[in-house]
Amino acid sequence: MSSFEAAETEETVTCLHMTFYHPCQEEKMMFRCLNFCKREQVRADEAPKFGRDSKVCRYSLVDTRVSRVQFSLQFYRKLNSSEFCLEIKNLSKRTKLTVNQTELGYLNKVDLPWKCVICFGDYQILAEVQEGESVDYFETHLHLAEAPILQERCLPSLQPVPEDGISSSILISPGKTPTEMDENEP
Repeated sequence: MSSFEAAETEETVTCLHMTFYHPCQEEKMMFRCLNFCKREQVRADEAPKFGRDSKVCRYSLVDTRVSRVQFSLQFYRKLNSSEFCLEIKNLSKRTKLTVNQTELGYLNKVDLPWKCVICFGDYQILAEVQEGESVDYFETHLHLAEAPILQERCLPSLQPVPEDGISSSILISPGKTPTEMDENEP
C-alpha cells in the first residue's frame, strides 16, 4: 500500500468569508488590527467576538463608536443532522445589529444565512459561508472592500405620462390649469 493510499482522508473545513466596509476606513484605519487575506482557524467550541476591546475580542475594530463587544459567532451542528451552521448574536446594549434587514437587539441571535450582509452603525460586512465537514474547527477569511457593499438606490421621481405620450406640463401655458373634458365633446 502506498503512502497516498494509507494517508488519512482529507476533510473539508467550513469557512466564513467576511468582507468589511466602512466609509471612513482609509482615514481612520479602524480595520488595522484585522488579519486580511489569511485564513484563521477557530476551534468549534469557541465563540469568537468582534468589537473594540482587544483583550476580549478575537477580531478588534479600532473605533470608539463600536461597542467593547459588538457581536459573536457560534459554530454548531443542528440536532439530528450533519449540517453545520453559524449563529450570530448581538452583544451590544447600545447598537442594533441587522442581518439581511433582520434587526437584532441586545442578546438576540439568529442563524447566519449562507450569504448575508451584517450592518451596525456605518459598518457593512458581507458574510459568505463555504460549507465543510470538519467538526473540530472552522475557518475565517477576512477581506477588505473598497466600495460599499450596500448601495442606496435612488430612483428618479417618475411623473405620470398621458396615453398620448406628451407631458401636459409642456403644453400648459403659465397661469393656466388643465380642465377636464369629455372625450365625446368637440
